[in-house]
Amino acid sequence: MSPNVNTASLLAERIPGHALQRDLYCSQQTFDDDLEQIFYREWLYAVPACEIPKPGNYSTLQVGAYPLVIVRGSDNQIRAFHNVCRHRGQRLCSKVTGSTPKLVCPYHQWTYDLDGKLMYARDMGEGFDAGKYKLKSVHCVNLGGMVFICLAQVPPAISDLAPTLMKYLTPSGLNEAKIAHSSTIVENGNWKLVIENNRECYHCGGAHPSLCRTYSDNPRMTAMDGPDSASPDIIDHWKRCEAAGLPSRFVNHPKMQWRLARIPLLNHAESYTLSGKAAVKDPAKRMGAMPFNDAGSLLFFHYPNTWNHFLADHAIVFRILPLTPTTTQVTTNWLVHKDAVEGVDYDLEDLTHVWIHTNDEDRQVVEENQAGILSPAYEPGPYSTIQEEGVLQFIDWYSETMTERLAPKPVAAE
Repeated sequence: MSPNVNTASLLAERIPGHALQRDLYCSQQTFDDDLEQIFYREWLYAVPACEIPKPGNYSTLQVGAYPLVIVRGSDNQIRAFHNVCRHRGQRLCSKVTGSTPKLVCPYHQWTYDLDGKLMYARDMGEGFDAGKYKLKSVHCVNLGGMVFICLAQVPPAISDLAPTLMKYLTPSGLNEAKIAHSSTIVENGNWKLVIENNRECYHCGGAHPSLCRTYSDNPRMTAMDGPDSASPDIIDHWKRCEAAGLPSRFVNHPKMQWRLARIPLLNHAESYTLSGKAAVKDPAKRMGAMPFNDAGSLLFFHYPNTWNHFLADHAIVFRILPLTPTTTQVTTNWLVHKDAVEGVDYDLEDLTHVWIHTNDEDRQVVEENQAGILSPAYEPGPYSTIQEEGVLQFIDWYSETMTERLAPKPVAAE
């Protein structure tokens, strides 16, 4: 890899319709630029709200250099804070998830209320003003049961996504869900390769035997052009669902940063299971309210870090976080109705089999992709406009966003 990488220059040299240059997938400089210009500035999917269902429940995550904690307050509001004590910087919460009546620093027991106010700091002397030492907050919103955070001082507008996402998610009942199973793996590949792999099914037939029992590798499933532009089977599915009051038709961000669309599963399958039947057997214990069992999957992605599947019986939500230039953390949660009982209403192996295997298969694909790109012999090849339109959309969004943000800022005249 080049010792002096200039991300903006590499993006300027990019051949349209082709993969990115080697250093954009491997170099420390581009990784740092990606964090600064994207992960520290965009809204990121953090956790499903049902991961912290009760006051005092918290969840932690690491976004680049920033440790964060998300907590449900005594007023039932979900808030996010920098997971850093205002005394000497100790992490307040070291566990991935937990529950606490107050946020207490394990070092010197500075104690914060669940809304971030400093409640107790022993022996700080006369004149100490606790009001000056609230936890530093992070922008946080709960959109229909999906919690998003933003590290930017002034976050980008989310008003285009919020009402649409909540409308589409309402029938899935995420606010009445619980986590049936959670999986976190590390893929030895750049975060962009993880997203690229998700945005196409060119590889599915050869890599995903379990998934392809129910998920079509029709490229129009992964990339669609608009609310009236999709393959006939998808358009027929939209019409059927919307006639029953189920929001389904393709809707997207103008620059394709996010997209929602409901797709049919193969042969009227009900869920991502080996049998194609619903994983949650009792209709009364399925998530949300669907008009029919074969309502398919509502697909939702939001760059830079999430893709999701909302089915008629359960949901699967995915979060990625970049760790290093060539490692990415992928967290998957399987959600079921809060009253569904494992071993009674669903079998955990049946519920999780397809995507546990698909995640591991994708991990192998991404890692081999990264291993090849690390070779000095690598040259960016052309994308298939038929099979990899979704990848092109992502790479165009990434390249345009980074180019704009890395451009030299005009110097104001004195």
